[in-house]
Amino acid sequence: MDEMTGPRLALVFPGQGAQQAGMGRPWASSPGWFLAERASEVSGRDVVELLLRADDAYLRRTDNAQLATFVLEMVILSELRQVLPAAGRPLVCAGHSLGEYAALVAAGVIGFEDGVRLVAARGEAMRKACADAPGTMAVVLGLSAGELEKAAAYVREDGGRVWVANLNSPQQTVLSGEAEAVERCSAVAVELGAARVVSIPVGGAFHTPLMAPAAVSFERALARTEFLHGFAPVVANVDARPYRGSDGWPELLRRQLTSPVRWTDSVRTMADELHCDMFVEIGPGRTLTGLARKTAPRVSRLTVGEPGQLPAVPAPLPSTPTRSVA
Repeated sequence: MDEMTGPRLALVFPGQGAQQAGMGRPWASSPGWFLAERASEVSGRDVVELLLRADDAYLRRTDNAQLATFVLEMVILSELRQVLPAAGRPLVCAGHSLGEYAALVAAGVIGFEDGVRLVAARGEAMRKACADAPGTMAVVLGLSAGELEKAAAYVREDGGRVWVANLNSPQQTVLSGEAEAVERCSAVAVELGAARVVSIPVGGAFHTPLMAPAAVSFERALARTEFLHGFAPVVANVDARPYRGSDGWPELLRRQLTSPVRWTDSVRTMADELHCDMFVEIGPGRTLTGLARKTAPRVSRLTVGEPGQLPAVPAPLPSTPTRSVA
């Protein structure tokens, strides 16, 4: 960190699975809460209810989890910019799966209301795909992504439909596919030396070819969205490369539904290539800061999931001016 200019800041946003019942309550009296109310109007869904009163089971449903998590991240980002306007000028943004949409808003590539519409359409498309082709996911710990890919390929050769879906850290990778195939692949992973396999309570095979119907139906929402030049690059999930401006994002977001999330490489891109020295996780939980600690241990990490954590964020390296998320 340069003591004269502040840290080279990356804003990172978690995705589905970070949600918690009542996660909006600490923010309900903040000025940025109007974004939750506006999201309800734009989406036709009661986002305020999701953030304040929905129970874990209802909030876990794909369309509910995605919309609620995205909107809360926007509320927190708005509050961060009120407390520290320079935080609206990060060096780079990135988001894990669903979090990529929050990153695009934070970087000025899409507007808040377009983000709400996209996330609502994405969540509904994925929910329908899950109903038509049920699946599941599992976290594999202590085995490299390369070894796990060999296990998945072995099961696919025997007719199983299972793929590597999230490359989260050097020792954490996620399987996704039909339940029976995921179970078989998990057993093979343990035989290859995996320390542990943990099931994820989802009903779909996210980030696999089984989401192809969702990608097709989502294209209509992407086609109606205005993508702007923005003011900061966003590191894309599908290839871990930083994209500046609007070119390519509709295709990247469509591909993201059926492609693995390359988060390990995304963290390395931000830390090693773009020389970020602080990651600030915006949203519920501490998932991404934990993963960053394993992949880029020399990078400082902060989490902003509650109002009391806002003052800890230092002023970042100056960048170009930005617009409000509203």
